[in-house]
Amino acid sequence: MILLYVLGICLMVAGLGLSIALHEIGHLVPAKRFGVRVTQYMIGFGPTLFSRVKGETEYGIKAIPLGGYIRMIGMFPPHKGEDPNVIREDSTGFFQQMSEEAKEWDSSQYSAEDRHRTFVALSVPKKLVVMLGGPTMNLLISIVLTAIVLSGFGLPNVTAKVAAVSQCVVPATAPVDASCEGMPEAPAFAAGIKPGDVITSVDGTRVSDFHEMSTVIRQHPGDEVDIALVRDGKAMTVTATPVANTVVARDDSGKPVKKADGTYATVEAGFLGVTGTQELTPRPLTEVPGAVWEQFTGTAKVVVTLPVRVWDIGKAVFSSEERDQNGPMGVVGVSRLAGEIVSHDSPSFSLKEKAWTFLSMLGSLNMALFVFNLVPLMPLDGGHVASALYEAARRRLAKLRGKPDPGPVDASRMLPVTNVIAIAFILMSVLLIYADIVKPVTLFR
Repeated sequence: MILLYVLGICLMVAGLGLSIALHEIGHLVPAKRFGVRVTQYMIGFGPTLFSRVKGETEYGIKAIPLGGYIRMIGMFPPHKGEDPNVIREDSTGFFQQMSEEAKEWDSSQYSAEDRHRTFVALSVPKKLVVMLGGPTMNLLISIVLTAIVLSGFGLPNVTAKVAAVSQCVVPATAPVDASCEGMPEAPAFAAGIKPGDVITSVDGTRVSDFHEMSTVIRQHPGDEVDIALVRDGKAMTVTATPVANTVVARDDSGKPVKKADGTYATVEAGFLGVTGTQELTPRPLTEVPGAVWEQFTGTAKVVVTLPVRVWDIGKAVFSSEERDQNGPMGVVGVSRLAGEIVSHDSPSFSLKEKAWTFLSMLGSLNMALFVFNLVPLMPLDGGHVASALYEAARRRLAKLRGKPDPGPVDASRMLPVTNVIAIAFILMSVLLIYADIVKPVTLFR
């Protein structure tokens, strides 16, 4: 079990690493295509574990697997005085000095001959393509994994294959541990239906899953019906009389019907006495867009409420409160869940269900990376996108007013805010890692 647990962790780390690598490739390829000189392509942060220089770019892996980056020359406009076309006001303010020092260091990384190959020299549409390339890659990964999960594996569904047969009809008022002694036989047991039988039709109505079969049975309390089934590859028909039973009323989709006073409506329905088998049933590809949209909106709601959720996790970690099992997790928590999935030993949780759960989780993580990176704050991709859009609007407004082109937006002026946000992200990551260790989220209890 320990080896399987470690294998699950390794598989998730590899999946996350590949997702991050593809995210950065989404930035790298268009940047190089547009002529920008990319000096580094790194997976992770901190000390470099391995790197190799190919052409003008250093490719490598760093020690802290919390993301990745590519480094492009000229992220800021040239330092004051280096370009006669760039006019800046002198200032001795702390923030202005921080901006000037950042631009000075940025400009020192390339020569005047490479100025046309800087990121800041790109047109706004090209900047948007470069910055949206990473999140778009995560979106594509999420879409592909969702399609595999839905159409390749399927969604959990209770089929018409009989998993168990009740021997008797136990009244609702009977004790939980009541025996069948003195109780009437269940209709399915009396008709000779056995576990493993696949019910194909009831009273002449073809059924494809347990919900359809149950719907027909409920319509025939006290009526004798023919039940067609397949047993060991052979088709056969048995006759059963569903007993009348008072149950909660359900709508066409199978959901309980509530009355105006908040209680559930009841109805007299037929009872056969069988339970279906839960299996993964493949869904058509046409359902993938709807599933992706549902995943996107759900993730967006989580991201919008992220500060509150992180605060709640902090309270839970440093108190006796229970941690929200549906709340955000760090890389440690995600890896632990992967270990649980792969190592869980249960007949009802087969290798197919494990693969389904693992791929579903990896698809959700990529959707989270897509949505989170679109947040319009530096240093996230969404912050650079917002900066490029502001640049386009400013240039358009200047043109309409007959003013000179104001030039590219000076993102270095946002460095104080960027640093604060970066520190907040680091603190959040540390808190989530700590929470994943002391109060982990678990799938199996």
